[in-house]
Amino acid sequence: MPPTLYTLENEHWQVGILPEIGGSTAFGRVRVGDRFEDVMRPTAEADYGNASLCASFIMLPWANRLRDAKFSFEGVEYVLEASSADGTAIHGTVRKLPWRVVSADALHVRLMFDSSLYEKLNYPFEFSAEAEYRLEGRDFVMTLEMRNEDTRAIPAGFGHHPYFLRAPGGDANAVQLEIPCDEQYTLHNALALEPPHQISPASDYRALKPLDDAQHDDLLTARHADKPMRIMYPAWEVELAFHADALFEHVLLFAPVGKPFFALEPQTNANDGFNLREQGITPAGVFVLQPGESRRGECVLRVVNTL
Repeated sequence: MPPTLYTLENEHWQVGILPEIGGSTAFGRVRVGDRFEDVMRPTAEADYGNASLCASFIMLPWANRLRDAKFSFEGVEYVLEASSADGTAIHGTVRKLPWRVVSADALHVRLMFDSSLYEKLNYPFEFSAEAEYRLEGRDFVMTLEMRNEDTRAIPAGFGHHPYFLRAPGGDANAVQLEIPCDEQYTLHNALALEPPHQISPASDYRALKPLDDAQHDDLLTARHADKPMRIMYPAWEVELAFHADALFEHVLLFAPVGKPFFALEPQTNANDGFNLREQGITPAGVFVLQPGESRRGECVLRVVNTL
């Protein structure tokens, strides 16, 4: 049986949510004239069961990778199962597991996740999480919250992994980006080893410009949280203003060569952030939750008509 799809729709957005597939997003469409057009990479219905092929998925209780599928916290080493071909543990633990629907209507769906329901989870601490997707006029709002359900402190992080189309409708509509980040990490096999540094010209999208054809796997930080990221589709005269709470200290720009999509990922922690923090290299956006403590962050995709 195919997973249940919840469709949210108003005059500006049409969004599909798959609670059983990690609370992933199947599609994100905006109104252009008298029709809805995909701005997020749409998921083929045959792929609804695979979060990695979805338009977006949730990364929690960490974002991106952990080196060699292990990490240290407060002097204790924890060994996980590798979940990527590169030997890392990637994108947290929840994207391939079902979330429970708490409430839903035409404009919102609220989901819950409880780690205690799973005998074996690829994370050594107990936690719960809540995700809510809602439409508010021109805004597609995505909220994440994680709570420590353990009896000890735990390291944590989360993020969203949305894919967007490079040039929907042809080259005249090729995307332009603005990403207000002043620094970046040097990555080695997609992992950070040292503190961030001044952004390089190749990764600098602080002023609106077309996304180039180069390979990007750029971990950016020192983000100006009062400024949105901007995703512009010029032929449609449509802009997406991508707002994220200051908790999302990092942005991962992933643009593979020759593919019709790219990813722009707001994430709280740096790649391999747990290990960076333990080594004292940098806090790396990792937050430590005490028993019963929670952390909440919101991201908003706002449709802006540029006429």
